[in-house]
Amino acid sequence: MNTFLALALIAAMIATLVALIRGIVVFLKTTEEELKAGPDGPTASQVKSNKMMQFRIFFQALAILIVVVILFAAGRT
Repeated sequence: MNTFLALALIAAMIATLVALIRGIVVFLKTTEEELKAGPDGPTASQVKSNKMMQFRIFFQALAILIVVVILFAAGRT
């Protein structure tokens, strides 16, 4: 059980890092034309960047939840 939780924690941390890096890369690829577009609504790259950051928050919350479960399990033994 502890091995599974440790592997799940590592996977969640890696997923968090990947989502963070992908979100930053998409954010940095925002073109000058998109910045000048004005208030016509979000561009495709802005939506993608936002989605990547939402994934990061999800994976980060999952990692925290796994840590809580690991600490709870360690406290019971």
